Amino acid sequence: MVHRADVLQSFKKNGSIVIVGASLAGLRATEVLRKEGFAGRLTVIGDEPYEPYDRPPLSKQVLAGWVEAEHTTLPRQHPLDDVDWRLGIAATGLDLRAREVHLADGQSVDFDRMLIATGVRARHWPKEDEARLAGVFVVRTRDDARLLRQKLETKPRHVLIVGAGFTGSEMASVCRDLGLTVTVTERSASPLIGALGGEIGSIAGDLQRQHGVDLRCNTTVTALEGDAERTLRRAHFSDGSTLDVDVAVIALGSIRNTEWLRGSRLAAGQLGVACDAGCRAFDINGIITDDIFVAGDVARFPHPLYAYQLIALEHWGNAVAQAEAAAHNMVNSEAERRPHISIPAFWSIQFGVNIKSVGLPPFADQVVIMQGSVEQHRFVAAYGHKGRTVAAVSFNQGRWLPYYERLIASAAAFPPTPPAYDVPIPLHPVPAKFPAANAPTSTPTIALTGYAPDEICATYLEEPPMTPVTVESGGKA
Repeated sequence: MVHRADVLQSFKKNGSIVIVGASLAGLRATEVLRKEGFAGRLTVIGDEPYEPYDRPPLSKQVLAGWVEAEHTTLPRQHPLDDVDWRLGIAATGLDLRAREVHLADGQSVDFDRMLIATGVRARHWPKEDEARLAGVFVVRTRDDARLLRQKLETKPRHVLIVGAGFTGSEMASVCRDLGLTVTVTERSASPLIGALGGEIGSIAGDLQRQHGVDLRCNTTVTALEGDAERTLRRAHFSDGSTLDVDVAVIALGSIRNTEWLRGSRLAAGQLGVACDAGCRAFDINGIITDDIFVAGDVARFPHPLYAYQLIALEHWGNAVAQAEAAAHNMVNSEAERRPHISIPAFWSIQFGVNIKSVGLPPFADQVVIMQGSVEQHRFVAAYGHKGRTVAAVSFNQGRWLPYYERLIASAAAFPPTPPAYDVPIPLHPVPAKFPAANAPTSTPTIALTGYAPDEICATYLEEPPMTPVTVESGGKA
């Protein structure tokens, strides 16, 4: 009789694991697998030719010239000399029955278990001929940041940033620090509205204007105009105005890298790859796959604090925590598996202000200033949903966030009890003003086939283009 423990030990010694995505999540998962005793064949596939590197500095320190793009490689916390790194080769397909990942060079890599950590890519300007103009940039990769930094060093006369999410706002801050003239367009009523809501986003808007940014909200870019040499010269706006610009940075959010999974029969699409709290992927029928795991920006997972909704987080800390949980669960028994249910957290530095968040602000319907001074941009705001505290955001007051994190974890009432003396009396909760969630416009249509209970299963009725419809302005944290 073969015992499960013996099978697991044999797998840890002789099995094969493939990680698709040489990302932060991919690297941390690789390290945890080795730390937890997996001695089998371990292959990491990445479409970029570089070892895993840190992306947050690309829109901050690299653009500011403090750090070279080449110096963002992530440090290794565990020796990985015996890992087979397949860099500069994209995964193009997944065959679950054959247990093979197909690569762009025509090769295939077999596996016993696999981790999907392919992350996201930048959403480009939707008009391809305009996107190819010299002077039009996105910032997602090391190469993107290096090229934009080189352009900023030439001191362009006017920089246009399309989209006022966190990436767009951070780049606007860097450009102002460099003494450049900057215009930011945002299709919504305020910057950061998707991440912080309109009420707190309006404070971020005031911050930008105080630092000399020409911030144009409720405005979209309708066209980018080039000269005869295909160099950007002018931008056209939805209000009929135009602006002469030398640089346009497109900060319209991101697209999850799931196209290569088309036909795999996983629950994968433009919203990400759905998985359970143990990071195991769902198939198209909603059944857990025992040997396919997901982590990082591409993963959609349920969170008990937020009504078990499937959420996707593009946060550094989430990528690390989820990768560690996924790797642990890949090489341990069911009794030893653990859920990924950490409280989300992120941070951003812009215009001299350190913005930090815990919880999930977009889940909220109300927000209240708990302490500090909005005018001085030193305050904490708590977010509530149906009388429960679900998130908190600080501007230069991050030391208080552990207190609010404990309240979120304990499902404390909203508004919560303030922890400090500098408290507005009385507290005045107001609508958080998050935009209505937009449903994807090109998701596959699912139909059911079969009649007998043992024959009914889901299938794709159609296979639409995987790239979602782009918008003309706006941003995504």
